[in-house]
Amino acid sequence: MTGTRKSFDATHGSPVCPPADHPQDDLEPNDPELYERLADQWWQPRGPFAMLHWLAAARARLVPAPHPGAVLVDLGCGAGLLAPHVRGYRHIGVDTSQSALRQARARGVRTIRGDVLALPLPDGCADVVVAGEVLEHVHDLAGAVAEACRLLRPGGLLVLDTLADTALCRFVAITVAERVGLAPPGVHDPALLVDREALARECARGGVHVELQGIRPSLPGLLAWSVRRGTAVRMVPTATTAVLFQGTGRKKG
Repeated sequence: MTGTRKSFDATHGSPVCPPADHPQDDLEPNDPELYERLADQWWQPRGPFAMLHWLAAARARLVPAPHPGAVLVDLGCGAGLLAPHVRGYRHIGVDTSQSALRQARARGVRTIRGDVLALPLPDGCADVVVAGEVLEHVHDLAGAVAEACRLLRPGGLLVLDTLADTALCRFVAITVAERVGLAPPGVHDPALLVDREALARECARGGVHVELQGIRPSLPGLLAWSVRRGTAVRMVPTATTAVLFQGTGRKKG
């Protein structure tokens, strides 16, 4: 997360419908300071970042079972929400938030403080690179994608999820989600939502043909969660990539 990007992944916590006064009211959209102010809420399952837990589980379903010594690099790892779902990998998490990295280390992630635009890791070091809910926070999409692809060994897998640059997404994922407590106010800057064609083009430049699939929360699960009859909601496929989508692709060679 930081400077040219979000405070790398997000956090989790706070009530379903947040109070009128938020700890981030004085911040600009996409300000990394938000994650420091909410640092104690990463692992609260019913807060305004609860959806990141659901997305981490959905992201992990795209990650294959590890072979001995397999390396997974988790860009924007935040507090390590992916860690419970990808056991068996050498899980390297990169983030700029010190408070988040401390929590990720406590869950077995090997952490590195760094920015997605200049990753302190060698070419071809990873069997899997995961970029979950990060790309909609960077000011240089091409640079972030190039770095992610650079880390992959030939045949390595890129897994991502992010928000589309559409009017529908701005309404659903920002206006509505922030109003009902599924995201903290100001966590996203609408100007940074991801152009899907540009994303596919930049992945191809990095040697990865990425396939996109729309996803959304299960409506019965979301209803149950909203009335406090569940602690998690399963993400399910949807026909459109115009709001929230996943992407996967393997590096050539």
